[in-house]
Amino acid sequence: MSGPVAALVQGAVASGAVPGAVAMIGDSEGVIAEAAAGVCASGGAAAMRADTVFWLASMTKPVVSVAAMQLVERGKLSLTTEVGSLVPRLAAPQVLEGFDAAGRPRLRPARRPITLHHLLTHTSGFAYDFGNADILRYVREQNLPRGTSGKRAALDLPLVFDPGERWEYGISTDWLGQVIEAVSGQSLDAFVAENVTGPLAMSDTGFGLDPARAARAAAMHARGRDGALAVVAMAPPPAPEYQAGGHGLYGSPRDYLRFTRALLRGGELEGTRILKAETLALMARNQIGDLAAGQVRSVIPEMALEIAPPPGIAFGWGLGFLINRQALPTGRAAGSLSWSGVANTYFWIDPARNLTGVTMMQIMPFGDPAALNLAIGVEVAAYQSCRPQG
Repeated sequence: MSGPVAALVQGAVASGAVPGAVAMIGDSEGVIAEAAAGVCASGGAAAMRADTVFWLASMTKPVVSVAAMQLVERGKLSLTTEVGSLVPRLAAPQVLEGFDAAGRPRLRPARRPITLHHLLTHTSGFAYDFGNADILRYVREQNLPRGTSGKRAALDLPLVFDPGERWEYGISTDWLGQVIEAVSGQSLDAFVAENVTGPLAMSDTGFGLDPARAARAAAMHARGRDGALAVVAMAPPPAPEYQAGGHGLYGSPRDYLRFTRALLRGGELEGTRILKAETLALMARNQIGDLAAGQVRSVIPEMALEIAPPPGIAFGWGLGFLINRQALPTGRAAGSLSWSGVANTYFWIDPARNLTGVTMMQIMPFGDPAALNLAIGVEVAAYQSCRPQG
């Protein structure tokens, strides 16, 4: 393990900025950098490796979005499908317009139905409780379970705007998972294993922590008042009532790079095709017009910190991915795809420059400055060393 990417990961660990991290860089031909340093748990002995298992959190969303588009390819769904016809709980969505003087929620029927396109683009009207104060209040006052509880009732949220009116990050992909189950007749974990992770030989990746994944899983960390990182208890629910399409996958950086390389190659890896090239091209195009995407708000600082977008950069959204409309200072070309997970896992896919990268840590909250700086630094180093300018 050598080179500028490895040096950055090793330096972040040596300085105490992070307890352990993995970074991997690839292109259409293969893996071109693999760096792992530190330990899986602060104070522990198990070393970070490229096949260490991480909670992928919202990096589940692109995987589930690909699964949904496979059903579109097969004629089982279309982007205009009204998903309430498949999942009855989505048939009569209500919009939360605030609370009355007595604190009761003011709800009205949505002005239009939710479509598959709305779920794939986060324009459905669903929000997250950690990112929307009204939804957080609704969850607390209605005594609903939190999204990571594994309880199906956690999905029973109103919309915060009419479908199609704006972009807001939320539980849309969890509902997308329910649509996949309804159409396929399979559980989400079985469908994803059969159609995405299995064909791509992503053997470390699945919903929740089975014994094999648990044995190689990195621990979650959070900073104390002094800034020092320590292990915190965080595990998936042992018997979830539904498979969380928005955040339920665990997997390794090595596996996830196989996924991003397949997308970089137009939906195929090592002779196995998971999507048609034209389907992937559709997913990689901005699908939300002039709506702004990518800004995730936070009303629960221990869950996520808000990250300001780079000045002068606008973001759109495809069918499962953030799309930067201009080139980024890191070297990432305009039209690249990316997203991240709340425990500070990150990826990007740059078709124009034939480069993809994955950086993973297990630190809460999202946007931890040391973790974010490392992820950005890895990306800069990748472009400078693997795709030099000029």
